[in-house]
Amino acid sequence: MDQLAEITVNYSTKVKSTDRAKIGNPRSAVNLVRDSWEEINIRESMKVLYLNRANKVLGIYELSKGGISSTVIDIRLLFATALKSLSCSVILLHNHPSGNLQPSQADINITNKINEAGKLLDIQVLDHIILTEDSYFSFQEEGLI
Repeated sequence: MDQLAEITVNYSTKVKSTDRAKIGNPRSAVNLVRDSWEEINIRESMKVLYLNRANKVLGIYELSKGGISSTVIDIRLLFATALKSLSCSVILLHNHPSGNLQPSQADINITNKINEAGKLLDIQVLDHIILTEDSYFSFQEEGLI
């Protein structure tokens, strides 16, 4: 007899809409996540902020945790989480343990790929922010997104 697996989709929050952080610019996103970023100088990782139509944060998701100089990004997981949480937009954040704020060609390529995928799903990529211990680089502020 064939068996069928049941798929469940779940997003839950105990944060009231009025208590959600609102992202108005790259600096506000950086300030929100910086204190909770573990190993910012040790290993590269990517986190995603998921936002509603009013740019209020629905949640944060650690998409990947890599090594000293890179991390693997699975776009399917990024957008599965966006769809699950009914997000209207996302902000990508990843760190460069080396302290170099400049995006690599791989950073630019994955940002463009994620941006194109988001257009298909009507989920806007508001920014991709690269963090170091004491500064940040915003694709949006530099006109790259």
